[in-house]
Amino acid sequence: MKIERTIQASIEAKMFKGKAILITGARQVGKSTLLKQLMEKQDKNILLLECDDPVIRQTLTDINLAEIKTLVANNKIIVIDEAQLIPGIGRSLKLMIDNNPDIQILVSGSSAFELHNSLNEPLTGRKFEYHLYPISTEELINNNGILSVKQSLEQRLIFGSYPDIITNKNDPKELLLNITESYLYKDVLAIENLRKPMLINKLLTALALQLGSEVSYNELAQIVGSDTKTVEKYIDLLEKCYVVFRLNAFSRNLRNELKKSKKIYFYDNGIRNAILRNFAPIELRNDVGALWENFFITERIKYNHYHNHYANYYFWRTTGQQEIDFVEEADGQFALFEMKWNPKRIRTSIPKSFKDTYSVKEFNIITPENYIDFIFN
Repeated sequence: MKIERTIQASIEAKMFKGKAILITGARQVGKSTLLKQLMEKQDKNILLLECDDPVIRQTLTDINLAEIKTLVANNKIIVIDEAQLIPGIGRSLKLMIDNNPDIQILVSGSSAFELHNSLNEPLTGRKFEYHLYPISTEELINNNGILSVKQSLEQRLIFGSYPDIITNKNDPKELLLNITESYLYKDVLAIENLRKPMLINKLLTALALQLGSEVSYNELAQIVGSDTKTVEKYIDLLEKCYVVFRLNAFSRNLRNELKKSKKIYFYDNGIRNAILRNFAPIELRNDVGALWENFFITERIKYNHYHNHYANYYFWRTTGQQEIDFVEEADGQFALFEMKWNPKRIRTSIPKSFKDTYSVKEFNIITPENYIDFIFN
């Protein structure tokens, strides 16, 4: 089953504008597949350079103008897959762009940390950048229809939305464990030559168990047997490699707002559950509320990102235990979201102290019955 990605049309509209097109994302989210789908629609000569090949890596490292001319030849599209494997790739791409204004360069890479360090300075003003997430609800609706999406909700809460999971449903447990064990740590451990995979594994397990709860770096350090600075550094790397992301507590005007707290979520429910080796069905779980919260927040972020809806994301809590699960700030106004898996357990009003202090645009209760409307709001 081929799923057309939301950003494909945007990328196609930017082709042959004199800039490289950079596609980033975690391993196995479909970057290579997206590149192939982009190539299928072109009738021009294409050169595909897959950087897993050591010969290609050697060729692209410190390449000079004469070598670039020979490499490009009569090709009009140059596709470089897994570009983070090439030392100094930014310089090589700059030479290609500046000396071949009529070609289109498409680049994919799995590690934001490595790619951004290599590309930002050399490619200033020379690139369009796109980020690819696991399959979104919008993409599934566009490809499979809304009924199929509603029917597969519990499946996605447990097994997530990686392309292999969506398109090959025979053994999602084995696929997820393979993604987690074979790919999840590669970028994290490669960056700065980290040599503590067991510590990363312990940290991810601790984060998975605290999904939806406030986390303390000091407490995490004690759990994994490390120090606070190392824990903070590893979480930062996991975020830059698109495994987890942080929500900070929102605090501006009220004295009793929590100011330094944070929550950490996973970009994909399936990865979180694979780390814990817990694929139990919804009716047997005691973490369904956290799974539902993680799912909706990531889906909302995907949609906003793909449609250029720029917002800052927070959670909100006071020392008196007033709270809001998810806060979006855009243009000085706030959209508030409370995620409730069980519609019977619903609070119907905004916390008074927040309402009296900030400009609230909307307050939404998100349930399995209405979540699709609010993902696309």
